[in-house]
Amino acid sequence: MGERAVSAPLGPADVAARAEAVVREVGRAVVGKRELLDHIMATVLAGGHVLFEDYPGLAKTLIAQSFATALGLGFRRIQFTPDLLPGDITGGYIFDRTRGEFELHRGPIFANIVLADEINRASPKTQSALLEAMQEQQVTLEGETLSLPEPFLVMATQNPIEYEGTFPLPEAQLDRFLIRLKVGYPSPDEEREILKRRRERRADAFRLERVMDGETLLAMQASVEDIYLDPDLEGYIVDLVQRTRRDSRVAVGASPRGSLALLKLARARAALDGRHYVLPDDIKEFAGPALVHRLILNPDLWLQSDAAEQVLEAIVATTAVPVVGGT
Repeated sequence: MGERAVSAPLGPADVAARAEAVVREVGRAVVGKRELLDHIMATVLAGGHVLFEDYPGLAKTLIAQSFATALGLGFRRIQFTPDLLPGDITGGYIFDRTRGEFELHRGPIFANIVLADEINRASPKTQSALLEAMQEQQVTLEGETLSLPEPFLVMATQNPIEYEGTFPLPEAQLDRFLIRLKVGYPSPDEEREILKRRRERRADAFRLERVMDGETLLAMQASVEDIYLDPDLEGYIVDLVQRTRRDSRVAVGASPRGSLALLKLARARAALDGRHYVLPDDIKEFAGPALVHRLILNPDLWLQSDAAEQVLEAIVATTAVPVVGGT
């Protein structure tokens, strides 16, 4: 398999301006939720995958579609159901009788942004079809390895309140999501604005504009790799993750993939602000979203709402923060 093309990086100010244009365009469809949209944009810049866990009707699908449109990327939605098969995601070879040969039919995974809707409704075998794609950006069909489009991002949703007929995601797959986010209900003012915009629009559909393309996004992702991280902040990331493994309330702490997630997201946060260096607050901001789904708590906390978030808040609040300056 050939090497992937790497676009020339952009300057911090240019990255910040382009990212702001994307978030502003998505904000035309999604009322409020600026912090959420910033976190999604940071994840896109970091080249990771997003897991939305929240109640139905909170615009998770709309958010995914809106980002795909604004970024100028191909988008496919897969509705996960108990009877969904791995081949329904990856595609496969189908015999063409007129030509007398097998022809490759690519599945919906061959898109830049893939929305895996209600991912925990599919069987573990089907869920595992995403593992190679999410980690390696490739799929294997009949022994042939096929590269996925660049850039490639999975946005998955799962409902936290319905357990009948669902298959909880295994830890190995949860760990492959760079970040887990909750959308949350709108405020009263935001909900009134939602109604006002729908009334003025006179239709359910949104018409958003493309503000960039895939090549530009690849260049922005390349620029994130140039963001400077002070060695003391590297140690801070390690301290936070190590403490999740030593906390008495946690049965299994975050893996090294959690440390890497904090590194990537903190750099992306700096890029969104037009900085070429990471600050401690960049790491603090993403400690919860990047690590919460990587913890397995002790059984006595399983029924406690937001227990993992509370554990992480306590860890962040009691971990010494290094003093560093801009570089």
